[in-house]
Amino acid sequence: MNRMLKLYYMPGACPLVPHVALEWAKADYTIQLVKREELKSPDFLAKNPQGSVPLLEDGDWRLAQNVAIVEYINTLYPDAHLFGQGSLKEQAKARQWLALANTDLHGSFGILFKLPFLADSEEAKEKISTVMIGRIKSIYAQVEKAVSANDYLCGNTITIGDVYFYVISRWAVALKVDLSEFAHLGAYFKRVENNAGVQKALKDQGLLG
Repeated sequence: MNRMLKLYYMPGACPLVPHVALEWAKADYTIQLVKREELKSPDFLAKNPQGSVPLLEDGDWRLAQNVAIVEYINTLYPDAHLFGQGSLKEQAKARQWLALANTDLHGSFGILFKLPFLADSEEAKEKISTVMIGRIKSIYAQVEKAVSANDYLCGNTITIGDVYFYVISRWAVALKVDLSEFAHLGAYFKRVENNAGVQKALKDQGLLG
């Protein structure tokens, strides 16, 4: 396939998910670092009016939003099997996990990241934080149940949904959200992290020690 893709990213943020997808696809691609202060610049807003990453360029055509980008890569490179090689229903379940990470879990962490700007008092911040951490733990409880019997969310084959939950687990560390009550998550995250495509993306983004 004679094409060159470009992925705009911030290190450790959610573009790490399509970055891994591009690695799994063995696509010809480059990555472009975007600094936080550049997101709302006129030059970047001309590329993506949402002022966010990830952003994928395919020639002069651009696509934003993680799920849309992952689906596009999956369509371009079906042999990458981003959602596994199981039945239609099994692949639909893999998409369900991806959607859960992208919406409910990512959204809850987004509120935690923005907490200093959402409330004036420490009491209000504490209340919001408690609610969001409760939501986060309820979602990771579902992940815990799924990986207590299998290596990954959809059995013993890694899918791109696993990568999203791993990426967000890194945010849990950064924000000191304690997930230690879940006995299987640590080993699960390590399995995902040790995947060759994940390792390559982490290295390319300067996230390996």
